[in-house]
Amino acid sequence: MAAAAPDHLFNLRNNFYLGAFQAAINNSDVPNLSPDDAVERDSLVYRSYIALGSYQLVVHEIDASAPTPLQAVKLLALYLSSPENKESTISSLKEWLADPAIGSNPILRLIAGIVFTHEQDYNEALKHTNAGGTMELHALNVQIFLKMHRSDYAERQLRAMQQIEEDHTLTQLANAWLNLAVGGSKIQEAYLIFQDFSEKYQMTSLILNGKAVCCMHMGNFDEAETLLLEALNKDAKDPETLANLVVCCLHLGKASSRFLSQLKLSHPDHVLVKRASTAEESFDRAVQSVA
Repeated sequence: MAAAAPDHLFNLRNNFYLGAFQAAINNSDVPNLSPDDAVERDSLVYRSYIALGSYQLVVHEIDASAPTPLQAVKLLALYLSSPENKESTISSLKEWLADPAIGSNPILRLIAGIVFTHEQDYNEALKHTNAGGTMELHALNVQIFLKMHRSDYAERQLRAMQQIEEDHTLTQLANAWLNLAVGGSKIQEAYLIFQDFSEKYQMTSLILNGKAVCCMHMGNFDEAETLLLEALNKDAKDPETLANLVVCCLHLGKASSRFLSQLKLSHPDHVLVKRASTAEESFDRAVQSVA
């Protein structure tokens, strides 16, 4: 049996999966890439810029002659950059998906899955992601099924990932997500996965939040707060960090209003912001009915 070719993009992918987006960008100059690998590299770099909120850079740099995967990434940047683009972006996306020449491209299907998941249209998302084909598509399926509260289907996807590569970073992450969703004794297993990442790779908001959420589930709110404040030092606007800090502070009996205000300003569409404002409106209505 011939030895497998070296995976030139391993570190870049890993940085991206674990949320080390700046490191992914900084270390993306990989020599001797095949044309396909070069396209994958560029799509990971541009998706890292998107994760950092640099939507316009992506929109400006990817021109009409770029290959399909990069065009798909550009659509994601357009979709996320401004609400008024959403309708046109989604119709372009549907057009491309219906085109037999490019519709089955894995990155196009992945971006479609991400966009429709943002829209909370999980059935439409699964139409494009369910066939799998890449580890990222499998991992996205796990996330979608967990959002649909179908941990049984999520577990089936995880088994498929474990058969492909048990030690893959995305397989480990998907395992941790599923453990968190199932809860109980599985929380400790999820914590150990994030702990293992933090020993092997650079600390990121994603890893710190993962550990913190496990701690909160286990009732260790002091440790969770320490981890979340460390995550906030890495990225002061990260919505998950801010949302988790709000919850953590409430459990510790500490003021959480500053974190909630930051979340409202930077991510007004966040589920926690929407819940808080709904609760505030209900409270105001109740007060008025008594007055």
